[in-house]
Amino acid sequence: MTTNGTNGSDSAAKPPAKDPWDLPDVSGLTVGVLGGTGPQGRGLAYRFARAGQRVIIGSRAADRARSAAEELGHGVEGADNAECARRSDVVIVAVPWDGHAKTLESLRDELAGKLVIDCVNPLGFDKKGAYALKPEEGSAAEQAAALLPESRVTAAFHHLSAVLLQDRAIEEIDTDVLVLGEARADTDLVQALAGRIPGMRGIFAGRLRNAHQVESLVANLISVNRRYKAHAGLRTTDV
Repeated sequence: MTTNGTNGSDSAAKPPAKDPWDLPDVSGLTVGVLGGTGPQGRGLAYRFARAGQRVIIGSRAADRARSAAEELGHGVEGADNAECARRSDVVIVAVPWDGHAKTLESLRDELAGKLVIDCVNPLGFDKKGAYALKPEEGSAAEQAAALLPESRVTAAFHHLSAVLLQDRAIEEIDTDVLVLGEARADTDLVQALAGRIPGMRGIFAGRLRNAHQVESLVANLISVNRRYKAHAGLRTTDV
């Protein structure tokens, strides 16, 4: 008696592992930026719009958002935070840390079902420089997830220089973007969005429980920048 060397348990071949660089097309998504009138928010809005993404920036004051949008150009629109959240497919949270919880609590309904990207860094400053704060939930991203139970919360875009982002003379931003989240489909979308900006690459860096050290690293980069008069970013080797 001969056999083909297979049995029922392995007769169904396992599907091949997904290529980590096989990322979705996100060119048709509308990106909203809460805190879009601040340096980081304006910079991200400008880069995404320049890359061809539809962008809406949000502010507590709609007039302020519309004024900032006109300055940015590239079709950027301005609205109050609630309208920005409602009209966007993906919402980047780039508000100051001291207003983080209050802003998200007020937008829970508008952000329900949305992909939320938190890029807030909880930091303190004293005579010795910047230092990391640790929220009760563990990180800004975990606080966002706790406050937005009906949203898909991810974390990314923490380590980008607002100065470089807003510099219109710079064609490419040479940096990697660490992306954290609970669902691969969501982190793949964020990685793909990062890749829309020339020079950037999104790298999966774990689940939200690992967000604290990513947010905290900004304090180290601030020290690097002060010492070397630079606008340092990150590159991940061998990936």
